[in-house]
Amino acid sequence: MNVKAKEAYKKMTGRKYLYLLSISVVIFLTFILDIMTGPASLSASEVISTIFFPASSERSVQVIVWTFRLPVALMAIVTGITLGLAGANMQTILDNPLASPYTLGISAAAGFGAALAIVFGVRVLPFTDTLFVPVNAFVFSLISCMAIYGIASFKRATSETIVLTGIAVLFLFNSLLALLEYTANPEQVQAIVFWLFGSLTKTTWTTLGITVGIVLMVIPLLAMDVWKLTALRLGDDKAKSLGVNVEKMRLKGLILVSILTSTAVAFVGTIGFIGLVAPHIARMLVGEDHRYFLPFSALSGAFILSTASVLSKAVVPGIVFPIGILTSLIGIPFFVWLLLSKKRGYW
Repeated sequence: MNVKAKEAYKKMTGRKYLYLLSISVVIFLTFILDIMTGPASLSASEVISTIFFPASSERSVQVIVWTFRLPVALMAIVTGITLGLAGANMQTILDNPLASPYTLGISAAAGFGAALAIVFGVRVLPFTDTLFVPVNAFVFSLISCMAIYGIASFKRATSETIVLTGIAVLFLFNSLLALLEYTANPEQVQAIVFWLFGSLTKTTWTTLGITVGIVLMVIPLLAMDVWKLTALRLGDDKAKSLGVNVEKMRLKGLILVSILTSTAVAFVGTIGFIGLVAPHIARMLVGEDHRYFLPFSALSGAFILSTASVLSKAVVPGIVFPIGILTSLIGIPFFVWLLLSKKRGYW
């Protein structure tokens, strides 16, 4: 590599690190703004002092920040990271720019599991007294994953097989969910619809801790395969020539995507478009090198969901809109732009 090439590479790498640093700073600002926003407005100084020096704040401010707003603000970031990573991995293993975690019907399976708990009180795990609805959602998400995994393994794990199997699973669980809604009473239907909207207000320190723990277990598994995922973007033949077991890589990616999506959906409900939009933002700014693409996808998801959390409380003072509605309203224009744009050189 000559001197000019080294300088160009160094400049390009520096720019990518600058993007990562910049979005991290922006996420911190939206995180503080998220805690500030609500029926009882707080200043930035109050928020920062209460987080780092809680004894110096009034008791009422401590309760507002630590009991209600801090878990929600952190869950917005963690869930955004989860869905951003899931979407990035999904688009890579399926070689499809319009793929997202919900392509495989995982969210539909989670919705059916939650509805089953709401309508009939069915508990997949009998000892989950307080978390039986999210646990049901998580378990049914994994069931859908295992079904897709089994069929894809039997028919060889091509991207087309995985997508078509996911579509079949999606329609199956959507039909079962519609059947449950038809048989439920009005109160139960209302509970199901609210759960499907997606909301961060149900967050507790327990659910936040579970989500963080699962994400921290999955991230190293993704980090181990960054070069294989980058090679996969070159096409199956080139990836195989570089020693990548493409079928095994796709199945492993499918499992990791399912775990990430199941975790997010179980505790927050259905939140669309994060897994679609975040990877495209990352791809346009830092390219396909997964050493940068995966972290930036995660941070993009965190930024989008944190911003949506702020907007959900700021649109109408005193009212908190379901976060899933806001992310869809933000994501739909971008989705349409992706479909209509002719400038797709970044894919």
